[in-house]
Amino acid sequence: MNNNLRRALITGITGQDGLLLCDYLLAKGYEVIGFGRRNSIILNSRLRPPRPNLSFAYGDLADPMSIAAAISETQPDELYNLASQSAPGMSWSLAVETGEITGLGAHRLFEAVRRLKPSCRIYQASSSEMFGDVLESPQDERTPFNPVNPYAAAKVYAHHTATIYRRSYGMFIACGILFNHESPLRGMRFLTQKIAYGAACAKLGITDSVALNEEAEPIVRNGRLALGNLDAARDWGHARDYVDAMWRMLQQDAPDDFVIGTGVLRSVGQLCEAAYAHVGCNWREHVISDPRFVRITETGPTVANATKARERLQWQPQSTFEDTVAEIVDAHLVALRSGR
Repeated sequence: MNNNLRRALITGITGQDGLLLCDYLLAKGYEVIGFGRRNSIILNSRLRPPRPNLSFAYGDLADPMSIAAAISETQPDELYNLASQSAPGMSWSLAVETGEITGLGAHRLFEAVRRLKPSCRIYQASSSEMFGDVLESPQDERTPFNPVNPYAAAKVYAHHTATIYRRSYGMFIACGILFNHESPLRGMRFLTQKIAYGAACAKLGITDSVALNEEAEPIVRNGRLALGNLDAARDWGHARDYVDAMWRMLQQDAPDDFVIGTGVLRSVGQLCEAAYAHVGCNWREHVISDPRFVRITETGPTVANATKARERLQWQPQSTFEDTVAEIVDAHLVALRSGR
């Protein structure tokens, strides 16, 4: 370790946000330590080739000993907790694991930092899913939480625990209540990736895709992409902009909570329209609604009021919705054309 560099520990480094934040911090001259399961890190092709000033601490948020070892051995100046079971829809089938990692895992981190490196500044990844069956719109830092799925409930637990540790022990824990944010690094289980992949298949004339959905069926089958509720509405931005907000939160004089989003509400149908229009197709000819993919209870509509972030963090999104969608579709086109 280089004692002359600011040191950041990132949990969940193999995910979209972790990968983008890693490169963001390295570009700022940090030493970065990624924390995660050994196999997940070793098998992640996006972490190769090795980056200067990037190392790893292996462990699991379900294991207090590995968390304590990582904090004790690396002595981070900043810790970004991005690890979670992060797909709200999947949290119904993985409810206990979601609570264990997303909720209690965060609590274990806070406690380890309190005991072993109390000066460390912590970023806790909260979520717009916490607003659930929304009680007011748009949502800001004062909007009551009303979760409707296990993932959201676990995030609420972690968020409130962060507030308790901040108030009780004087710890620097900032919570970013991030609305939906996407990039080509998202996994295929996420809605935006399925839609972008479907649009790329339509462009290339692929009627039965190799990639499978959660029902072990082709994501595109007989030329059709099957989704759930096409009227569900979200606030979508680019993940690259949102990791910048994470860093800005830890540079403040005092910790606080910040809502991060674009402030524009769009439906799943509008997301489909943007993706398929990018490849010159009419989405209505390629997309169907399948009851099997409709959530038991639906979140939203969630749309951010990020006034506090704009004023206090001097943050605002740089990428447009259309450019974000086009970037993801283009990444799928490149992958499909190369046979990946």
